[in-house]
Amino acid sequence: MTAGQYVKLPSMIEIETGANPVASVIWLHGLGADGHDFEPIVPELGLRAPLRFVFPHAPVRPVTINNGARMRAWYDIFQFGGGPEDEAGIRDSEKAIQSLIENEKRPVFLAGFSQGGAIVLQTALRYPKKLKGVLALSTYLPLSTKLSREKSVENQDLPIFMAHGTQDPVIPLQKARLSREVLEQQGYKVEWHEYPMPHSVCPQEISDISSFIARLL
Repeated sequence: MTAGQYVKLPSMIEIETGANPVASVIWLHGLGADGHDFEPIVPELGLRAPLRFVFPHAPVRPVTINNGARMRAWYDIFQFGGGPEDEAGIRDSEKAIQSLIENEKRPVFLAGFSQGGAIVLQTALRYPKKLKGVLALSTYLPLSTKLSREKSVENQDLPIFMAHGTQDPVIPLQKARLSREVLEQQGYKVEWHEYPMPHSVCPQEISDISSFIARLL
């Protein structure tokens, strides 16, 4: 995989909840899903302000932990439980999401689940222009040891919503907590939530996401 391979705008689903949206929400799905995965969440959020939602599809690529099967993925995963990261794939997806942000004409929230959450953290903390907020759901901080020298001054005070299930068998809760600690050590303020759920999203979490977005609009 070469750097810049996925810089072009990804294919995506676009939804506007009313005329003249006041902000855009770019929402990334998890491994093996697609942009339709979180499409149903739009009416569930119940937000009064008109918003534009963008649900991009990750590129299709071989995934090592799934025996090289090709599926939608923001980057490759080499082994379960940690180990070496697919830095080239992570940075390619970061560039792709940067291009989506640049395509928007209004304030931008970045949201993502699992792999998608890792990419929105990777992107938001390094993006050179002010973002509205980031929602990192059931995920972790990738390339964490490189954040201190790569982070953006413009987004040092970025509002960060992190949420995780206490019964998550895919990304252990402790891994997410360690990511939160790294962020806090780097001076970020994290709004942290835990829910009694597996690797998923629950109604209380959706309510808390809605409150977080509404508060920042």
